[in-house]
Amino acid sequence: RMFIGHYAPAFIAATSPKAQRLGALFVAAQLIDIAFFGFVLIGIEHMRAVPGFTAMNAMDLYDMPYTHSLIGALGFAAAWAVGTRLLGGSWPAAAIGAAVVASHWLLDLLVHAPDLTLLGAGPRYGLGLWNHPAIEMPLELGLTGGALLFYAARTEPRGAGGRVSLALLAATLAGLQAFNWLEPQPATPINPVPASQPLLALVAYALLAALAFWVARARALKGGPRVRLV
Repeated sequence: RMFIGHYAPAFIAATSPKAQRLGALFVAAQLIDIAFFGFVLIGIEHMRAVPGFTAMNAMDLYDMPYTHSLIGALGFAAAWAVGTRLLGGSWPAAAIGAAVVASHWLLDLLVHAPDLTLLGAGPRYGLGLWNHPAIEMPLELGLTGGALLFYAARTEPRGAGGRVSLALLAATLAGLQAFNWLEPQPATPINPVPASQPLLALVAYALLAALAFWVARARALKGGPRVRLV
């Protein structure tokens, strides 16, 4: 399933001197899924595991009207923009961060089985690349790897930590994605999924965000330091 590919817009956006830094943008990139798994834990939205639901995973995301509707995604994007302004960020930073949040829905549209809505109900959309691993896997790796290299080329390390942190972030992204892809599908349906599944996802998002904050502090945009909201 689309996982590390969601971070590609964050890497690209973080190279703008007007944008928030990489750590904040990593949170923005997965804000919708962070909310979704939080909602699953408290019973507001729901998912179940159905063996063979798609070729790449068993996730049947049958009830997520608030986080994975287009109107919901835009609402989260607007909330991010408002929060950025309240924390002292500029309007350009708010707009760029909001665009990173909204990009999540568009990238999901590529891979999801039809389970995305426009308004929380009605027709469901999704191009279903989860059923085509030979397309989805190189696409996700290409998006993320290309964006990471773009970020690396337009930033420079502040000492050894700048190189080590980015290398560790890249390795963690690759390792978590491999786990995501290689995790076996369950033998029987699971409804509802155990709390351990959304909790594991939230831990992964937190780990990657922490590493991205480290990278942001250990690297600077080429051409001189920038003062930006982290």
